[in-house]
Amino acid sequence: MRSRPFLPLMLLVPAISAPAQVSIGIGLPHMSIGINVPTMPELVPVPDSPAYYAPGMDTNFFFYDGMYWVFKDDNWYASSWYNGPWSPVHPEAVPLFVLRIPVAYYRRPPAYFRGWRPEGPPRWGDHWGSDWSRRRAGWDHWDRHEVPRPAPLPTYQRNFQGRQYPGPDRQHEIHAENYHHQPQEPVVRDHYAAQVEHGRSTPKGERSEEPPKHH
Repeated sequence: MRSRPFLPLMLLVPAISAPAQVSIGIGLPHMSIGINVPTMPELVPVPDSPAYYAPGMDTNFFFYDGMYWVFKDDNWYASSWYNGPWSPVHPEAVPLFVLRIPVAYYRRPPAYFRGWRPEGPPRWGDHWGSDWSRRRAGWDHWDRHEVPRPAPLPTYQRNFQGRQYPGPDRQHEIHAENYHHQPQEPVVRDHYAAQVEHGRSTPKGERSEEPPKHH
């Protein structure tokens, strides 16, 4: 089937020049991004952060504010389930505490991470450019002693693997019955709402193709 279009989303992001409001897209979920996670991976807290990472995986796999986040092929993806479907995430819509995960916790860092301090976050402004830096001004400045508490892990998903792994049409219902954390960061709420809406509109048994890359 053809890839689904981006769902428009208006986000208020810091900017030096007017207008401050920019239009960016949250991609609708697709089943594959070229990784297969057969079981819910072990997730370990990132020190002094509300995020988790998966030390046993050979990919950049994280959990934050009730959702999974993957950085692969220079693109971010999000899902409420450990093996997708995954939604592409625009660089301006990546949550702050995901951006702040230190370089050391990327299990497959891209080549341009070389030389960056392992205890600090990636230098996203150097990579994504001055326009991104203006719109996300302050992302790399926060009080390390006052960070949100990590969201609880959706451990119920350990019971769903292989043929028991639910399709998009069932995921929201199962998630709502078993996991009661509500995303705290506004952009995470937007990602989650977009996936819920897509799941409700997906015919039973439908699976989507791998999405095109975006930069």
